[in-house]
Parts: sequence; structure tokens; C-alpha cells
Amino acid sequence: MKKIREVLLLCGITSSLLYAGTDLVAGTLYAGYSFIDQDFSELWAFESPVRQLLLPLVVMYGAVLLGFALGVWLSAGRSRALRATALMLVGDAIVGVVTPVFFPAPMHGVQPTFANTLHLPLTGVNVVFILLSIGFGAAAHRNWFRPYSIGTILILLAFGIIGGTAAPAIATNLPTPWAGLEERILIYAYLLWVAVLAIVLLRAENGSARRLNSATFNNKTLTPQNEAISDRTYMVAPTKLVDFSFRSSLMGERLSDSRPKYTTVGMYGSKN
Repeated sequence: MKKIREVLLLCGITSSLLYAGTDLVAGTLYAGYSFIDQDFSELWAFESPVRQLLLPLVVMYGAVLLGFALGVWLSAGRSRALRATALMLVGDAIVGVVTPVFFPAPMHGVQPTFANTLHLPLTGVNVVFILLSIGFGAAAHRNWFRPYSIGTILILLAFGIIGGTAAPAIATNLPTPWAGLEERILIYAYLLWVAVLAIVLLRAENGSARRLNSATFNNKTLTPQNEAISDRTYMVAPTKLVDFSFRSSLMGERLSDSRPKYTTVGMYGSKN
């Protein structure tokens, strides 16, 4: 089960790399396309010469992101916030595929169709899923990942507002300087967050495995077969070794169970 979780969590890194690679390849093959001044969304337009190349890639991206969402769910344990993150990632994966495939953005200077008019509302829904996934992810962690997630949300909000001002210019075939760069900052900030979340969860998985292996080793060493039969056991305290005796000081008799018992199991430390 652990290996399955690790593979699914690796899908988070894979999905981000796949999406970034799709942008790079499609923008390069699109003759005359400007990564700086043209929106990423224009690559998906019905009139785009690279649209047919992108369609299978975006479906693949959605499937990989769904795999990552499942990995997050399986790794959540009792964390409701992390489970909510997984559900938001599912929403992002579904809407993130449906929108460019069926409701792409219009091309520069092309009269928008009905499908094009639904692009902005669906993009807004997708942004909500993204922001909620980051927000729940931040709530699930109390370390450096929380302020990092909050910073990512602020970047998405800021560049989302800035990038939204370019929509009228696209419809009227006016220049959109820096629009492509602004949208890509927004996109890549989220892709990076997904990859970092995957790394954080993978490290947590490996840390849990090491603790489990350590506990298993200790359990094996602290058995009656591996130690001299004794009616005492020890627990490591922060400053000293505390001795708990099973011998009754009042009755002077052993407990009814003749087998030695252990109240705690842990790696012994040296006595201070």
C-alpha cells in the first residue's frame, strides 16, 4: 500500500512537469506565438494550429492529476483538511480538462462563439478549486508549507486580477503586452505548489516508514526471548531512565501473570 501511495504522490510532480512541457512544446511549434504577450489559453483556441496536439496531452494531465488527488486522499489519514485538498484537486482536474477541450478561449480578433463565452465562467470555477485546494493544503500543515501556500494564493489573486484585464483586448484584436507572462506566472505558481505538496507528502511517507521500521526493530529486541527474564521494564524519560517495578512492595508477591510484561517499548538510551 505504501508503494502505491508513493507512486500516486509522484503523479503530483509528473502532472506539473507535463503541463509545463505542454506549454513549452506547443508555444514553440506555434509559428509567431509570443510566450510574453499572448495568453497560454490561446494555444487551445479552435483556430490554433497546435490544438490537436494539445488535446491528448491535457487529457493525460487530467488523469495524472486525478492520480495525485487519490494519493493525497490515501495519505491524509485523519486530516480532514488534507482530504478536502484531495477533493479540490479532483475538481481542478475535471474542470481543467473540460474547459480547454470543449470551451476554449477565443483567438485574437476572432468573434467569440457560445463555447468561447463559457470559457471565462468555467475558468473562474477552476480558480475556485485551485484556491481552495491550496487553502486546505495550508490548513493541513503548520510548518513552513503554510506561509508558502498563503504566498501562492496571494500571487494567484494578484496576477489573476491583472490577467483578467487582457480579455477585452483579445476579443477586439488589440495588443496584449505582457499578458502571456502574467498568465504564466499564475499557472506556474500553482504547478510549483502542486509539486511541492507532493514532495512534502512523500517525505512524510518516508519519515513514517523509518519510524515504523525503528519501532519494529525495537519490538524485536525487547522480547523475553532476547532479554534475560526479569520482572522490570524501563521507559526512557527526557532526562533520566525511569524504573518501573512490577514487584509489589506491599504484598511481596509477583503479579498473577508469571510471564514478564513490558509497559513501553523503545530504544534504550544511556543512563544519565
